[in-house]
Amino acid sequence: MREVRNEPSQSRERLIQSFWERHSNPKSGWSRVLSYPVLMISLYRHDWKLLGLTILFVIVNPVLFPKPDPEAVAESWMFRGVLGEQLWLTHGGKSGYPNVLNRLNVPIFLYGLYSAYQRNPRKTAICTIVSAGLKFWFVAEMARYYDANREQLA
Repeated sequence: MREVRNEPSQSRERLIQSFWERHSNPKSGWSRVLSYPVLMISLYRHDWKLLGLTILFVIVNPVLFPKPDPEAVAESWMFRGVLGEQLWLTHGGKSGYPNVLNRLNVPIFLYGLYSAYQRNPRKTAICTIVSAGLKFWFVAEMARYYDANREQLA
């Protein structure tokens, strides 16, 4: 009887693992953080070219940077936050706290985009700060989750 290989599943798993490894590079995380104000500014100024380039950067960012040396970045907050998110998601962490932070962030982020488009500087600034604060809070929770569960990362 012929042996059936599950190659598509294995290659998919390798691709997903490669994504997380590259995504965990602190340079990837911090450059995404910096892209958020650029996104708001480009929308506020109605600079469609800058907006398009910023969105493209955000999309390709997780694969732009190489896999970091885990020993060199082991104490990096961003590295631990991204790996914590990976662990949290593999453990079924799509509901409850800390995902509440992401759910709260969605309408604030969208209202911030709308405010930027409408060129309302006060509302844009407030939404940008609150949205970034919620994202940092989420990353901090993921870093804590990683610290508590790092031995489970295969």
